[in-house]
Order: sequence, then structure tokens, then C-alpha cells
Amino acid sequence: MNLRFAPVQGWLLLLPAVVLLVAFTHYPAVATFFHSFFSTPVGARPAVFVGLENYAVMLDDPVFLTSLWNSAIYALVTVPAAIVLALGLALIVNSGMRGKAWMRLSFFLPTMLPLIAVANIWLFFYTPDYGLLDQLRSLAGLTGKNWLGDPSTALACLMVLAVWKEAGFFMIFYLAALQQMDPALREAATLEGAGRWTFFRRVTWPLLMPTTLFVMINALINSFRLIDHVIVMTRGGPDNASNLLLHYIYNVGFKYWDTAYASALTVVLLALMAILAFVQFAWMDKKVHYQ
Repeated sequence: MNLRFAPVQGWLLLLPAVVLLVAFTHYPAVATFFHSFFSTPVGARPAVFVGLENYAVMLDDPVFLTSLWNSAIYALVTVPAAIVLALGLALIVNSGMRGKAWMRLSFFLPTMLPLIAVANIWLFFYTPDYGLLDQLRSLAGLTGKNWLGDPSTALACLMVLAVWKEAGFFMIFYLAALQQMDPALREAATLEGAGRWTFFRRVTWPLLMPTTLFVMINALINSFRLIDHVIVMTRGGPDNASNLLLHYIYNVGFKYWDTAYASALTVVLLALMAILAFVQFAWMDKKVHYQ
């Protein structure tokens, strides 16, 4: 191979990936930011520059504020819960117990199911009077409950579904990290008289911090990009009690066709996710121990 053409060949190999990245990631992001400063074109009326008007409207938009609050609660609950459950499952299937291969499969199975299928399965669980939850409640003499129709429980129902589906996926990363640890560490800790809890707190957990950082970032992204379960199960109701920010953006952009306001909402969502990711990296940087 002629070394003079090696850089050109390298760029040609990267060209398909670069084109796809620019076309479907960078260009849409820049275009969305640009359109957020214009009005929505209607018919023959073109879009006009309105500056920060779309952003000012958000401050007086009660649905946006409710959706933002719901998204914050959703993330604060589902992210830690999914991490704790995933780590617990990984510790279980990493032990020397019998049948652990089947347990790994059963824990990971929800991840392989399509999102729409999962939402329909849990719709049956939450069905008033006939669903699995109310059938169990009837054994205790309790009456049926409209879980998805009650503003106090609708968002919590979505949280339970999300944690159930994502924990098995994050378990795989924790399991891989646990299997990479040197068995000599446990032997040395045993000789020093360290118990299981001490070994986990002093050795296992610090060594799992890089994996935890990776899982936390992905869990946070997943919490803000959820829309399938909301559309199938609640459609944001009742009274916007389960309306999340991305679902509201979808309604504004594709149901009400206010693309300019939807662009501004998207910019706020992207900025919020970027800030949260930066805070996570900055906060956990000193806590991460790389082998």
C-alpha cells in the first residue's frame, strides 16, 4: 500500500459513519436550535424571527412546567432504583449458586421484549378489577383500583415498569465488571478477617464506580427519552399527571404542529441533559477508581 494515500484511505473508510453522524445527529441538533428562534410557518406565511419569544412562553406554560417536574421526579426515582436493582441482580447471578445461567436469562429477558409489547403486558397488570394487581388485592379483601387513571399512582406505575425493564440490561454491565475482578482480592480480604459487607463497601463498590458512572449516564438518558410507554399506557394523563417532557414535545410538534415551540422545548431538554451529564462526570470523577 502506498503510504502517501494512507490518510485518504482512512478518511474514506470513516466517511459513511461521518455522513450518518452529521445527517442524523449534528445537523438536526443545529437546525433545531436555529428554528427555536423563529415562528412556526403556517400555509403561505413564512417563519419570522421572534428571538427568545418561544423560550419566554415556557415560563407561562403550565403543561411544560408539569412535564418538567414529572420528568425530574421520574429520573430521581428510576435511575437510583435501576442501579441498585441491577447491582443486586448482578451479585446474585455472579455467586456460585446453582441454576445461575437460567437466572441470568430470566433477569435479562425483559430487556429483549419490545417496548410496545412490554407496555401492553403491564396494561393487563394495571387493569382495574381484572388485572394481576387487583386480583392479588382481592385476596386480601381489597377493592379494585384504577392505577393508571389515578393522578397519584399513574406516574409511579410508569416508574415500576421502567425499572423492571432496564434493571436486567444494566445487570449485564455490572456482571461483566464483577467477573473482571481479581479473585485474589477476596482471598486477601478473607485472610484479613473482612466480612462480606466490608469487602463490598471497601473493595467491590469502589472498583465498580466506572461501571456505575456508565450505567448512571445511560439510565439518565433513558429516563428523559421515554415516550413509548406513556403513549400506550396513559397518553400523559390523567390531567398531565404522567406527562413527561419528551411526550409533551411530541404532542406539540406532531399533534399541534407548533414546530418552533417544539424546537425550543427540545433545546431545553438537550441542555438539561448536557448539564446533568456534566454534573455527574464532575461529581463522580473523584470517586471513580480505574484498575
